[in-house]
Amino acid sequence: MHLNNPHLVVNESTPRPDKSPEGMKIVPPGVEYHRVLADDKRRIGRGILAIVLVVGGMWAAILGFAVLARMVDGMLGVPQSGEGRGLLTPTMHAFGCFATALLIPWSMLVQHGLYRVPGASLHSVFSRFRFRLFTRTLFIIAPLFVVLNVVSNVILPTESVVWLQSDLLWLLAATLLLSPLQAAGEEYGVRGLIFRVAGSWGRGPRTSLILGVVVSALVFAAFHLSFDPYLYIWYSVLAVSSALITWRSGGIEIAVVLHAAFNTLSFVFAVGMSGDLTAGLDRSVADPSSGIALIGPCLVVIATLVVVWFRTRHTGPMTTPAVESQRPAAFTS
Repeated sequence: MHLNNPHLVVNESTPRPDKSPEGMKIVPPGVEYHRVLADDKRRIGRGILAIVLVVGGMWAAILGFAVLARMVDGMLGVPQSGEGRGLLTPTMHAFGCFATALLIPWSMLVQHGLYRVPGASLHSVFSRFRFRLFTRTLFIIAPLFVVLNVVSNVILPTESVVWLQSDLLWLLAATLLLSPLQAAGEEYGVRGLIFRVAGSWGRGPRTSLILGVVVSALVFAAFHLSFDPYLYIWYSVLAVSSALITWRSGGIEIAVVLHAAFNTLSFVFAVGMSGDLTAGLDRSVADPSSGIALIGPCLVVIATLVVVWFRTRHTGPMTTPAVESQRPAAFTS
């Protein structure tokens, strides 16, 4: 994972130009990712509203698309319950992933509407998605999760059930096409906007970082609605590590890879092994086997954080470039 760091050290008390020619706030120069929304006022009420809009918007989209999926299944004659998949029809899975993926534009819209900061700044401190960093990280992380899934299925084999072939194929297709976008949506909403919103409540970079990490981790764990303590450990490790990675690397790309690779490959292996998704998706009780299976992913996430920290040990976390180098960007760019 190669991190170029054209690091700009600017005192946060230095006067900043407030507006671009288009009336949009200019991303402040020389600040870390989580401090982009920070200014002289904490605006806690506005921040709480932003968090409510992000989480509420996500659930509204999920519930709305769930109703739509049931209607589509009814028109197609798809039974609500099936062997192996339980109540999760391919349509429900696809629409659910798509609904969560809508957090990407929705988070940008909320940031733009409440803070007048360009939505593209959620990608990184450079207001662009760094595809080279994303690709390099993907080629490292994805094979690790493939190996972990193979080892997990060998050590902790699950009982196979008889699947309807069409269900299996369509679920695989929906997973490969839409699960990465679902994970990216959660990252933009939580490690992107909520991390920044909570970070804007602190007076200094360190306080802001603690607030951003803690609040974003709590929100991330809460909206997964699980009663399995082992899953909450995983959510906490992923949330805290991803927030710190986003801070050090100056962008959302590595966090997206970690989340997307884990979600997509775990589901692909579960379906590919004809596993019982009804049991696998049950978060109502503690499952020690899930705790064992999540040890490897936790280690991968923590190791990624260590590597990113090591690569930025001399430069520190990446910061936004000078104002002169910022091009006024439209919200949709």
